[in-house]
Parts: sequence; structure tokens; C-alpha cells
Amino acid sequence: MAAHADSFSRRDWMKASGIGMAALAALPGSEVAAADSPVAKNGRIKQSLVSWCYKPAWPNIDDLCQTAVKLGCPSIELIEVEQWPTLKKHGLTCAIASSHGFPKGFNNKDQWAECTEILKKRIAQCKDFGVTRVITFTGMANGLSKEEGADNCVAGLKQIVGEAEKHNVTLCLEMLNTRDTTHAMKGHPGYQGDHCDYCIDILKRVGSSHAKLLFDIYHVQIMDGDVIRRIHEHKDYLGHIHTAGNPGRGELDGPQEINYPAVMQALLDVGYDGYVGQEFIPTRDAWDGLSKAVQICDV
Repeated sequence: MAAHADSFSRRDWMKASGIGMAALAALPGSEVAAADSPVAKNGRIKQSLVSWCYKPAWPNIDDLCQTAVKLGCPSIELIEVEQWPTLKKHGLTCAIASSHGFPKGFNNKDQWAECTEILKKRIAQCKDFGVTRVITFTGMANGLSKEEGADNCVAGLKQIVGEAEKHNVTLCLEMLNTRDTTHAMKGHPGYQGDHCDYCIDILKRVGSSHAKLLFDIYHVQIMDGDVIRRIHEHKDYLGHIHTAGNPGRGELDGPQEINYPAVMQALLDVGYDGYVGQEFIPTRDAWDGLSKAVQICDV
């Protein structure tokens, strides 16, 4: 999720993760490049790579695109607009576009103008390129009550959602966890939209088919749990999905608690046909973790 904060640079991320460039070994000329078929075999779940997580391993956009192709992931998301033509060159799309970063949002009226300007520009770019989703956020509470923040979000989103409707682009409001304080991208203390039902209520009040939820499984698990039931309850509001293992926001295999094959099956059961973005922070070789994550979600 919140890699979407444009101010969080790759250098910041590399310092925070300590991973370095080990996964560069998995570039053309390696066993990855020699693969005859993509890792994803079934393709019922359309998978995407969230760009910020994997830039340390594949800082060259062409290499990251080749990795997505070899994984069978048709998208790289939340990537700079300037990189979209490179995605197209490799037969890829951008499942969801970035916008204003998560610290700012529609809960604070003083930030409406900035967020709206950025979203209008991004919606126009999405229309031109064929991207159908753009991310948005509630913003930090900054002393606002839950009630006032929600009221402001509803009023602010109503001012921009008509533009999204006109160009057939869906605004995806992301819920983030406020519990994890260990890492700048594992949790977001102070973020207002930190519960699934809170964000769903905002979207219901906005009342547009082009305003939906970015359902980040990792964040929902931390704050609310009951992930599969919530998928069924909120199926009409699922605009985009993100993954990561919990605790730790690491890979989807190993010592983490979310049953991802069952969660992916639940998405299929409710008729979700959007993208699932792999958004975990690698703790080992990036190719190894991604290939296993793609296999796990390829139900």
C-alpha cells in the first residue's frame, strides 16, 4: 500500500530493507530467462507487481518488466506515468495508477485542492493510456475526529468522482493499518482510514460505481481480520487487491498467518475480476519470493 507515497524514495527503501541487489542475479541469462513458460499457469487471478517493492532488486524498468512477463503477471502498478510506455512495449499494463501520497487526503479540507488537482491530471492520463484504476487515501487524522474526517472525505470525493465517471476510471480508496510502528511502509500510525467498515461507509455515502475500496489483505488482517467474510460482504466495493504476509509484510509463504489460496478462491467466488497486486517487502532473494507468491495466488 502506501508505497504510493511519492516522497519515499528507492534509496530510503533500500536503507530500510537492507536487501541490496542480490536478486539481480535473476535477470536475463539466468534460469529465470531460460524459463519456457510463465510461473502463473491458471491465470484466473490477474496478478500485478507493485513497483516500489521490487525496484531494489530490478532497478532497471526493462528488467522489472521482463520479470513480470516471466512470472505471468500482466501488470506493474503504482509506477511513474513516464514508465507506462515501457510497460506497453513489454505487453504489460498498469493495473492502478499512483496519485497523492497517503499522508494527504480528503479528510482534511485544506488538502482538497492539491489532491483534486493531482487526481484530475492522473485520471486524464489514465484515460489516454487505458488505465482504469487510480489510488486515493483518506489522509492522516491530524486531530480530526473519525466522524469529521469521514464527512470531509465524502464531500471531497464527491467533487472529483464525476471526473472519474466521465473517463471510466475508478477511484480506489485504500485502508491502511495503524498498528505496526516498526517500519515506514509496514504500518501508518495516524492514518484515518484504518478500518475496513469505516472506508466502506465513506464509499457508500459517495454513492458512485467509480469509487471503490483498495482492499489490502495485509492491512485488513491486522486491523479487522475475518478477511474472507469481508470479501463476501463487500464484494460490490472491491476495486483493487493487495497482498503481503502477516506479520512483517514479507513473502506469502513461510511463517505468516494468511491462507492466501483460500483468500484468492474467495475473490473468485464473489466474481472479482480485477487485479491482485503483490506488495510484500522481500526478505530473501526477490525472484524466489515472488515466484512462490505468484504460484500461491494462482488458484
